[in-house]
Amino acid sequence: MPYIPGLLSFREVPAALAALEALTIQPELLMVDGHGIAHPRRLGVATHLGLISGYPTIGVAKKRLTGRHEEVGEAPESHTLLLDGDERIGTVLRSRGRVKPIFISPGHRVGHDTALAWVVRMLTGYKLPEPTRQADKLASNR
Repeated sequence: MPYIPGLLSFREVPAALAALEALTIQPELLMVDGHGIAHPRRLGVATHLGLISGYPTIGVAKKRLTGRHEEVGEAPESHTLLLDGDERIGTVLRSRGRVKPIFISPGHRVGHDTALAWVVRMLTGYKLPEPTRQADKLASNR
């Protein structure tokens, strides 16, 4: 399927489902390189994958797709809410000093605070948490 802005999950979810079926050990949580509910339709790739697979999912994105937020502090692990009107749709996190923040949003069966806690727990000194950093690295052949 060609890339259509706002509908990325329809292109990526089938491959992710095939990869999940090939696993011999079932994961307890999926950390997805993309948005969860921080999406104009509240259905980013992390939410879509979670709904179809049944797994708890967290979206971790490098760019804001929708919503507004206050400035994020410069210190690592500084964060602020990502809002759409009065609705919280995610968290903006400075994962490392002197890098642009990342956007964390619940996908499926995970709340905001739990999503943030898992992402912080998976930071290893890079901008992205280790699971999405490795996926990004593999996808771009770096």
